[in-house]
Amino acid sequence: MPKVRRARFEDAETIANIHVSSWKSTYKDLIDEQDLSNITLENRIALWETVLRKPVNGQIAFVVENDEKEVVGFVSGGKERTKNYGYDGELYAIYLLDEYQRQGYGGLLLEAFSKGMKEAGYESLLVWVLTKNPSSEFYSNYGAIPVEAEQVTIGQGTYEETAFGWQPIDQLIERFEKRVH
Repeated sequence: MPKVRRARFEDAETIANIHVSSWKSTYKDLIDEQDLSNITLENRIALWETVLRKPVNGQIAFVVENDEKEVVGFVSGGKERTKNYGYDGELYAIYLLDEYQRQGYGGLLLEAFSKGMKEAGYESLLVWVLTKNPSSEFYSNYGAIPVEAEQVTIGQGTYEETAFGWQPIDQLIERFEKRVH
């Protein structure tokens, strides 16, 4: 039975490994190879050690473990970064190892994250997704509505991202509570 828990400092390297491998497999057909190679394990380990040692921006993070208690995915987020759309919270990243995708693990992470954000005082939630990313339907399936599209630079390339949102965050949490009953 998969289990979600708060991420701890000692999870940093595992999270970094998942981040890099999932990033490369998810975006291999969406982002140019030279832009994909900008993300390295070393800089992701440094990033996650920093995030998990002393979170900034009200950032929270959760991991999901498989039946063998191995971390196979993570989610993190905090304050909404653009301040342009009337949302106060933002999902920064949610990644799973390929073999755990489309098995309910992402929903478990999203549920824990949305409840964690609500407990932290956030009232709404925004997430940015590459427009051509087929996994954007994951958010739509949980009731997120498209908010805005913008151009983003990744490496040397320019790509379009679409923001999806839940306003209020309670709409998302209610979906999980209805599913359980």
